[in-house]
Amino acid sequence: MFNFTTTPPLTLYVHIPWCVRKCPYCDFNSHALRDTLPEKDYIVALLADMELDLPAVWGRPVESIFFGGGTPSLFSPEGIEHLLGELRARILLKPGAEITLEANPGTVDRERFQGFRAAGVNRLSIGVQSFQPELLERIGRVHDRREAIRAAEAAHEAGFDNFNFDLMFGLPGQTWQQALADLDIAMDLEPAHLSWYELTIEPNTWFYRHPPRLPDDDLLWAIQTAGHARLEARGYRRYEISAYARDSRQCRHNLNYWHFGDYLGIGAGAHGKLTDSARRTIVRSTRIRHPRDYLDARREGRFCSQRRELSPADAVVEFLMNALRLEYGFTTAEFTAVTGLPVTALEAGAAGALDAELLIQAGERWHASEKGHRHLNELLQYWLPESGIGTRAG
Repeated sequence: MFNFTTTPPLTLYVHIPWCVRKCPYCDFNSHALRDTLPEKDYIVALLADMELDLPAVWGRPVESIFFGGGTPSLFSPEGIEHLLGELRARILLKPGAEITLEANPGTVDRERFQGFRAAGVNRLSIGVQSFQPELLERIGRVHDRREAIRAAEAAHEAGFDNFNFDLMFGLPGQTWQQALADLDIAMDLEPAHLSWYELTIEPNTWFYRHPPRLPDDDLLWAIQTAGHARLEARGYRRYEISAYARDSRQCRHNLNYWHFGDYLGIGAGAHGKLTDSARRTIVRSTRIRHPRDYLDARREGRFCSQRRELSPADAVVEFLMNALRLEYGFTTAEFTAVTGLPVTALEAGAAGALDAELLIQAGERWHASEKGHRHLNELLQYWLPESGIGTRAG
């Protein structure tokens, strides 16, 4: 049974599912736009969706808003301004809240960025992935090298001093030199934040059905170690497995995920997590996935396709799945505060993980070792009852 002494921080995720073209590696709920963008109708649906969850979060301040997709930058600045205004009328948005909008370099320019900034967006996340023309073509991106560079310049010119680049390595046919050159170009454009992660082939993607030839494990490790050193040398400090920031510009919204905070999720296919301290429950929810069905659901006043109450065992694994991605890890007090569970629930699997040198405990702080970060799935197995490996060390 959960026993909460406090309520976790709360954030808001808004999913905008349309994009220009579906990338072959993408397993997110994104859909290539084939007709006119239904911006006005979708905003009406989003607000109706939001209102259904309001009774569960009355009085709780929202720490951040994240517009993800798909390609949210397909929406007009006027549409984003209207949506943010209506959201502020319904929720208690914390002063100085981080408001992030994902953008594709092929869908923006300085004027559009200026419009988003005037609308209230104060952070951008720009999906670059690579600056190499042949690699961009292989992974199906709609922008080119020039547009990627211009997007960063436009962000600076529009007054954004806080923006992220999404950059991938391990791309089909990518060399060590190309991977490191991408990092150098990105850092020269001075984003405050870099999300630098390895391409993985996920089910239900074109690449899964037609696997490309990817770099081998030795090359991937060489890229990762050299890239990490290069990022650190340029002042980008890693705070999560694939996230680097300068000048304390860590993504506050994502930190809330990794700290097992609460979040409202609205929009087609969006996920949410809410803690009810009085009822001693943690509930995960999922919205109707297809944009057409989501828009139709407004007539019925029902946007949620699934609600699931977490068990204590679920909460332990989900907490660790996120918190162990962080360089800092977590403290015992942080674990008990957001899970509502005693430390014994954590210690049940920790002995084996410590013995395997996947986990490090230093006083009240717990974090994954370098080996643990490389083998996070193996580390998490120690807290899965069905695996049996959590009982190996006595």
